[in-house]
Amino acid sequence: MTQIIDYASLQAAVTEYLARDQDATLIARIPTFIQLAEAKFNRQLFVRQMEQRATALADTGSSEPEFISLPVDFQSMRRVRLSSVTGKPCLEFKSGTQMDEYRFVIRDIAARPRYFTVFGDEIELAPTPDRNYTIEMVYRQNIPPLAPNATNWLLTLAPDLYLYGALLESAPYIKEDDRIQTWGLGFTTALNDLNNLGLTSAFNAGPMTVRVSGQVF
Repeated sequence: MTQIIDYASLQAAVTEYLARDQDATLIARIPTFIQLAEAKFNRQLFVRQMEQRATALADTGSSEPEFISLPVDFQSMRRVRLSSVTGKPCLEFKSGTQMDEYRFVIRDIAARPRYFTVFGDEIELAPTPDRNYTIEMVYRQNIPPLAPNATNWLLTLAPDLYLYGALLESAPYIKEDDRIQTWGLGFTTALNDLNNLGLTSAFNAGPMTVRVSGQVF
């Protein structure tokens, strides 16, 4: 049995489990099965390894300093703060409509940013920065795809998730195969195990406490 350590060995393992070595059409689609499985991971997996931190500059020398490009692997935002300001204050999220209303009320006068929203592949700050600020973003990133990288942290952590995920994506081609139910159970179990691990690794460092806003203990 092939040991799964990288993209090539994963494809070999999927070929072994499919047990259809003579079906060239099916085997040729294995990279697509893996790609589809990765898309599902990005939608359904929530673990600390998917969290990333990045910094960017709100540059008043640009034509639109209120807009900053998001990281290319961005999926969703956790936190935005002004890391170049004392205390590193966090920015509050507003919807696009709320941002427009706020700009109208303040007559779009430049000042230290207090709010942000996500707009396409950019974040928008309001008020428009009155000077250069370093913005720190903590965000949920997409899993690095295997095809261009050979391996990634998820394959190392959970080769079973990759294997069962790819096998399950082969279902439209192999159709009435009794193994599909087994692969589906293997995928669901691995996914749930990882999500549970993500919860415990984030919150097992100490007891959770509830604090009323404004009170400091």
